Amino acid sequence: MTSNPARPPLAGGALDRDAATRMSQELLGEAWRDPSAKMLRIRGVEIPVRVEGGATRLAWQPTTGEPRAAVVEDPEGASAADPSQSSLDARGVTDVFLGRIDGAPVFARAIPVAGADPGTDARTVENEGAGAEAEPGDELWVHPFQVGARLTEAEREAVGVASALLRWHESASYSPRDGDRTAATQGGWARLDARGGEHFPRTDPAVIVLIEHENRVLLGSNALWEPGRFSLLAGFVEAGESLEQAVQREVFEESGVRLGDIAYVTSQPWPFPRSLMLGFRARLAAGVDPEALVPDPTEISELRWFTRDELREPAEDLTLPMPLSIARWMIDRWVAEDAAEGAVEPVDSATAS
Repeated sequence: MTSNPARPPLAGGALDRDAATRMSQELLGEAWRDPSAKMLRIRGVEIPVRVEGGATRLAWQPTTGEPRAAVVEDPEGASAADPSQSSLDARGVTDVFLGRIDGAPVFARAIPVAGADPGTDARTVENEGAGAEAEPGDELWVHPFQVGARLTEAEREAVGVASALLRWHESASYSPRDGDRTAATQGGWARLDARGGEHFPRTDPAVIVLIEHENRVLLGSNALWEPGRFSLLAGFVEAGESLEQAVQREVFEESGVRLGDIAYVTSQPWPFPRSLMLGFRARLAAGVDPEALVPDPTEISELRWFTRDELREPAEDLTLPMPLSIARWMIDRWVAEDAAEGAVEPVDSATAS
């Protein structure tokens, strides 16, 4: 089982987002020129890492030259409607200011998959046994899911923010209001159209729920997954729907059972590309037969109840969610409880970091 901190991965608040800097072109310029400033490159969905001394860390680069940015001083001017007036890359993706890690400014840049830096080691963790056989200091390009649990919390959050912003810029070159071109502003955290209208990154809320009954938890296997892979039930919130309504609806649609005692636990950004996971715990409604499970065949291939012992020491044919996910965090938290104590208290929002 994984370590179980008070917050899920990506939700610890270790990255200082420094909103004041992103709102000022002068401060952004100072941050870019700061000797401690560094750049995270993202190639498709992959990130560069180095493995040294048994530790996996992001392979940052210093900021050099001028940033690729669309600075819109005048919303009525040509630069707001014509990104060719800026130094955006061919896909209209600007460099973005992520914030600060230990006071150092951090930026992110998308680089083409086919245009990796000359001399960059093309090996990945996938073909290097999770990095174990790589030479110390080698730069490896990997999917964040493969190494996210081994990065520092600040690095994980930087990857999450960078992924969310860069993917958004790729699809936000045109205004949904009128189809006109837009240009980036606020250090990459917004875009402006020719009329001065602001556009912000979209976030899609999704609920995920740990359902327990008589010291067992309900897990499902998605129809698209390999056999033996299980996770918590989850789904997107629909228009005009409360979070609790979404929990009830999604669980009933996917398993055929009704819930009672629904309680919010915590949330986790999942910016791959733009979700916000909202974690809940629930019990079956009074009188519901726990064995009367009816999986939705279009989404769920199997539903099973698991005990703590079955999840504490998973069988070889059982695959649990990745350590980076809120699903794994919630499962580990449940397994760590004493069965006699029942559900843990939801996270106190007043003490949230």
